[in-house]
Amino acid sequence: MKHFIINIGCEYGSGGPDIGKMVAESLGIPFYDRDLVDQVVEKLGVDRDLVEKADSGEENVKYEFDTTFGPRYANLTNRVIYTQFEVIHKLAAKSSCVIIGRCSNYILKDRDDCLNIFVYAPEEYKVKHIMEQKGVSQKEAQKLVKYNDGMLKSRYEYMTSSDMRDCRTRHMMIDSSILGLEKTAKYIMQLIDLRFEN
Repeated sequence: MKHFIINIGCEYGSGGPDIGKMVAESLGIPFYDRDLVDQVVEKLGVDRDLVEKADSGEENVKYEFDTTFGPRYANLTNRVIYTQFEVIHKLAAKSSCVIIGRCSNYILKDRDDCLNIFVYAPEEYKVKHIMEQKGVSQKEAQKLVKYNDGMLKSRYEYMTSSDMRDCRTRHMMIDSSILGLEKTAKYIMQLIDLRFEN
């Protein structure tokens, strides 16, 4: 089997992580989503809440660490970004895998064994999906979609100086509401088969 990386960027609520997991399971390859944060936490040895705050890209989080010269302060946001870049490069080199978000299409842009996919959906579909997935009201789901979509957009722009919805950085852009999650995963599998056929 050829070595390849499937980078799936997505709008919040479009089902990107679910689709990515289905693709990874079908191919029998590792799937990386929130567990990347765990690896960063472990590597930095910093409180998980601080790392998640820095990872959100909302603000530059300062943290204190001890040195022989006394306490020093560092920009944790940039440290988290740098460490995630390192982790993603290592995971990509280690084995074929599916990576959700994390600007992986940008981080791995110099590799020729990547397929970069972006999953999006209409607002009402995303709201309905979040209502079902998280068991929240329509109003709460609308707030979550608006907040998280804005956060993902800001984070991507901060890390790459570009728009995550720019089709020039993707090989496929697909509306998950057209086929539903399972069939969208199958459709992506067809592209993978054609691109990386043995």
